Amino acid sequence: LRHKFKDDAIDELDKYIDQAAVAKLGRVRIIHGRHGGVLRKAVHEYLSMHPYVKEFYLADYNEGGIGVTIAILGRKG
Repeated sequence: LRHKFKDDAIDELDKYIDQAAVAKLGRVRIIHGRHGGVLRKAVHEYLSMHPYVKEFYLADYNEGGIGVTIAILGRKG
């Protein structure tokens, strides 16, 4: 999602999460970049409301650190 406008990035993320859910993936990496934090904030807001995202967190340093978010997929609740 790096270097994309916020709305374009969220549209792409929505498709990506849907495809990952259909493929029954349990975990995905979302690369939003580390500079400015605008995309990171938008991604986290989106993930917090998505019905197929159980939890999400910033990646460990060896997986991209603050430039990458890890999302755990599955039904909430």
